[in-house]
Amino acid sequence: MDASSFIAMQIAGGDDDEVADDMEHQIITTAALLTAGAATSRLIRNEQRKPSRNYLTRRELPPNPHLGTAWRSLFESQNDRAFITTMGFDLATFKCIIDSGFKQRWLAQPIPRRDASTSGSSRPGGRSLDTDGALGLVLHYLNSTMLETSLQQIFGLIPTTVSRYITFGLDILLQTLHQMPEAKIQWPAQQEDFERYTEIIVARHPRLDGAFGSIDGLNLPTETSKDVDIENATYNGWLSEHFISSVLVFVPDGTIISANFNAPGSWHDARVAYPIYEQLRENTPDGYYLIADTAFPRGTASIEGRIVTPMKSGQSFTGTEEEIEERYLFDREVVSYRQTAEWGMRSIQGSFGRLRLPLPVADSQRRANLMETCFRLHNLRTRRIGRNEIQSVYMPEWRKTREEAEIWANFENILFGKQRQYDRVARFYNHPEYQQ
Repeated sequence: MDASSFIAMQIAGGDDDEVADDMEHQIITTAALLTAGAATSRLIRNEQRKPSRNYLTRRELPPNPHLGTAWRSLFESQNDRAFITTMGFDLATFKCIIDSGFKQRWLAQPIPRRDASTSGSSRPGGRSLDTDGALGLVLHYLNSTMLETSLQQIFGLIPTTVSRYITFGLDILLQTLHQMPEAKIQWPAQQEDFERYTEIIVARHPRLDGAFGSIDGLNLPTETSKDVDIENATYNGWLSEHFISSVLVFVPDGTIISANFNAPGSWHDARVAYPIYEQLRENTPDGYYLIADTAFPRGTASIEGRIVTPMKSGQSFTGTEEEIEERYLFDREVVSYRQTAEWGMRSIQGSFGRLRLPLPVADSQRRANLMETCFRLHNLRTRRIGRNEIQSVYMPEWRKTREEAEIWANFENILFGKQRQYDRVARFYNHPEYQQ
């Protein structure tokens, strides 16, 4: 029964004209409200079905992504400063990644698509980016906090192509890094390696004989899940936010030698660090230890003495005057060296801006791959370029030429960018014009 039939039936049942008029008015008003509500509901549902309008179409972008884009201008400059600022690597390291397997994978592997079979042959000639552009896109994504709209403008790509290329590019970049010795994350295999690290530390802190590195936890923000169990697992009560937890070990040349990552933020550091405790127990010679801050758990009795921390506030100990003085001097050196772990964490978060944004909570594997890629890129950059705060303090010989010194004079500003509104990669593409 439609609204008009319903109104007529109600009017016919009225006892007199006045009642009928009043009832007709009420029914018409009610029917109008119902009709307007239904129309509004349909509009809301339709809007929800529409994709976000915060994107660019081909007509607003350069007609050919291979020509005239901001990326092509940057790449053709072949300038180390520009490469380092936007992608975190100099030109030589960029080419090294290309030649170490990234190019072969980009050309040989078909890009997965929901609307096409992945069993067919690759067609690299039909792609909007060549190999250099694909790696450039991925490194821009990792080193920045930019929205994909900005990446569309820089590379001249439509939204679906940007998303597809980033996903595929990250996969083949991680595959490439697995095969690059300079990107490896590996516990020292020989006692000579432990001795070498200790010698570097002792040269600056003579009382830390046996120390070979520093260890600390890293909490990265993550999205809030609608799943109650996942939401509870990622919630860190101490920090009152949702995080993904990791524990990293840095040695004095600035590289990561061990990392256990992608653990729920609610886990205690002792649980996250358990695999590293096993490495200390099984694969570390006697007399060698890591340095941590006061709050970091030192493990069970099986690794007693393998993790050294500063004295806690209010802690007391006995001894002669000389012993107490020596204990304080040792403690100050422990406090000084443990700072290297914080420098390492800041180096990773400061350089890889993508880790400062909430990580995807629904896709654990994607999140783990993203984190591992950043950790391995950190090692690659450290070993090939040798620039981070740990090396600048403990291995000052990295500054060998005037040209290198000039390139890295402002590295700290490049390294510790602010959040998305001050993203250093996005700012690189801004060109202010000053009025006379």
